[in-house]
Amino acid sequence: MLARTTAFGIITLVLLTACGESSTETSSSTTPADAGIAEGAPARSDLEAMLHQHVAILASDEYEGRAPATAGEEKTINYLRRQFQDLGIAPGNGDSYFQPVEVTEITTRGEPALSIQGSDYQATLAYGEQQVVGTTQQIPFVTVQGSEMVFVGYGIVAPERGWNDYAGIDVTDKTVVILVNDPGYATQDPELFNGNAMTYYGRWTYKYEEAARQGAAAAIIVHETGPAGYGWEVVNNSWTGPQIGLTAANLNGDRAEIEGWVTLESALDIFDGAGLDYYALKEAAAQPGFTAVPMSDLRINVTVENAVRTSTSQNVIAMIPGTERPDETIIYTAHWDHLGVVPELEGDQIFNGAVDNATGTAALLALAKLHSEVPAQERSIVFLAVTAEESGLLGSQWYAEHPIFPIETTVANINMDAMNTSGRTRDIIVVGAGSSELEDYLEVAAASQNRYLRDEATPERGFYYRSDHFNFAKVGIPALYAESGIDHVEFGQEYGTTQGQDYTDNRYHQPSDEYDPGWDLSGGVQDVQLYFEIASRLANEATFPNWYEGNEFKSIRDASADQRP
Repeated sequence: MLARTTAFGIITLVLLTACGESSTETSSSTTPADAGIAEGAPARSDLEAMLHQHVAILASDEYEGRAPATAGEEKTINYLRRQFQDLGIAPGNGDSYFQPVEVTEITTRGEPALSIQGSDYQATLAYGEQQVVGTTQQIPFVTVQGSEMVFVGYGIVAPERGWNDYAGIDVTDKTVVILVNDPGYATQDPELFNGNAMTYYGRWTYKYEEAARQGAAAAIIVHETGPAGYGWEVVNNSWTGPQIGLTAANLNGDRAEIEGWVTLESALDIFDGAGLDYYALKEAAAQPGFTAVPMSDLRINVTVENAVRTSTSQNVIAMIPGTERPDETIIYTAHWDHLGVVPELEGDQIFNGAVDNATGTAALLALAKLHSEVPAQERSIVFLAVTAEESGLLGSQWYAEHPIFPIETTVANINMDAMNTSGRTRDIIVVGAGSSELEDYLEVAAASQNRYLRDEATPERGFYYRSDHFNFAKVGIPALYAESGIDHVEFGQEYGTTQGQDYTDNRYHQPSDEYDPGWDLSGGVQDVQLYFEIASRLANEATFPNWYEGNEFKSIRDASADQRP
């Protein structure tokens, strides 16, 4: 699952170029075939035993935490390739099971100063404490000097909602100051955007992208814990240290020179220095018809120096061709990577990533086995294990930008990120509920298991935009992301909630996320069978599911539909 802190910011391993198709095959593991079966454990189904076996191997110390572009990657991708070959499933990229993913790491040198000057105001904000700034441009030196500052509210352009925070103002070469989240969260009005549930327009990634499209030289987001969904320490941990992104042919020259955050306290001071009332403007920005506001004569100055290096990682892809409409594809995804080894830690230094996401990768292989046993499927089924999710969903982004199968004839994406290890549940949680017609398919499949759908507890945090399915959504492909529920079949909701919170508090992104042969993976099997039923139905019908009316990705899907044969 995508880190709250940037994975490459804590990994200090030397980056290696990962193997290509001709690489020497390494031993998959010394783990025995029955490693998943603890002595005295109850009998398990074949599918459950398979999940145990794959997780035990992928999360073993031998795989070194599966960091991209390391020896751990080479072992992982060779293991996945061998599993697909053993199942008789064809390569998904021509005659190769691999899709190279070029990545670039940027490390800011020193602590960039952000200074602001005006006739009645001067300030220099401390890096890490009051601001975090950097650049996604993949070059050694970036500077913005004397750039005019403009408050653009939530920085949203959403034609389908009649909303444009940049209307009537030219921000070319200026610095835009932006609020986090969106007007729906701010007003809690269910008729405005999605009310409390975050839309993509509320994500910081969108705000930087839109600022660049508008020609801004710098984009600065005001951090507030409530609408962001996390405290300032997450910003400080995530955006300082090495940052990794896809290698761009234009070195990301189309992005703003500077992207960053300031604390609320700093923002209040800056707005006061411009003679503006932050809270009054924030309230106005949540209403239709808001107009951007120049911030008096304030000018910003920032210089960033970087160390830049590149490497290659691999997505792993396999496919079962359809018999009637092979050009139409259903794509399963799971990320194979985790956080690797951190030599500076005392004690256990390996981030094994057993739940996150050896379980999802194991589920991908289990689904491959199930589909390989079906005599015929009219559409093609694709199994995509992506790299560098923990570094910002990079492997899936690379695939979406360099698709092997056409976007317009990709029927759907089903993503798996951290499977259930605590047993069967009566419910299934829909992350980003109300997004696409795939939820109708999910409801039917859940009913066949006597289960019901449950909305996620904190939709305002935007978890739908934090795993690999999101990159499929961005190019218009309906993408389903669900999680096992909390209503445990034997022990009820309190037990299920406690189990989830215990993982979050004690193992999530920690060396303690290790394989346990005592796990009850019957719930993982339950979900694998659920996804198999959905994909099988999609594979044998001619319909193309769409986004629900009003969704921010529907217009993209509608446009791609016009390109279908």
